[in-house]
Amino acid sequence: MNIPSLKETVSTEEWQLRCDLAACYRLVAHYGWSDLVFTHISARLPGPEHHFLINPYGLLFDEVTASSLVLVDQEGNKVRESPFPVNRAGFVIHSAIHSVREDVQCVLHTHTRAGVAVSAQRGGVLPVSQQSTFVLAALGYHDYEGVALHDEEKPRLQDDLGGGSFLMLRNHGLLTVGATIADAFLAMYVFEITCQIQLSAQAGGELITVDPKIIAGVAHASRVQTGGMGGGFVWPALLRRLERTDPTYNT
Repeated sequence: MNIPSLKETVSTEEWQLRCDLAACYRLVAHYGWSDLVFTHISARLPGPEHHFLINPYGLLFDEVTASSLVLVDQEGNKVRESPFPVNRAGFVIHSAIHSVREDVQCVLHTHTRAGVAVSAQRGGVLPVSQQSTFVLAALGYHDYEGVALHDEEKPRLQDDLGGGSFLMLRNHGLLTVGATIADAFLAMYVFEITCQIQLSAQAGGELITVDPKIIAGVAHASRVQTGGMGGGFVWPALLRRLERTDPTYNT
């Protein structure tokens, strides 16, 4: 596809955000978390307008580029002209969160096999792995209400996420938020691995659970593991991976 570059027509800050978000889409595809064209990652631009970037609906995640991302307002209207449509279901979920969480720049949502499988289990995420302790420390649950097309669902999405970083959408999938795109990606990596490990462990016999006291202290452990940088600690290495395989994300 021949998509004109926006690098010279947007601010330096917006261009960097576009490059990081496009990279996030490519990484989600790389790790096998995409569902054809049917999930979304959004990033909010700084400022009071609550404008945010979302994927051009119809492109596979490994086709998304910085210039193809669509800029929309809080009502889902395009702020800048784009030949691509925006998915209404993606807009409802993401705008609900962006409208109330000023601390959140990025919202990442997936429909992976492991994530949906655990979301359909009555017990949800179980404390059976080191990875699960990070999720359980900031996890909410949202009951399934059908395809997210209606604004009436927004208050319940907002309440169920609360101030957390992880939201399990029952019978649907996983959602993470972050102060940066890198933070949201790292959170999803941990969330997805947590679900994969749980399913494998459940297939292997009786489970040993983690002491709840460990979960209570996990925030400190997380800061130590990343030197206080969160997702920013691993993001440069992930970008190097993309540069080695397909650097066209930042066009």
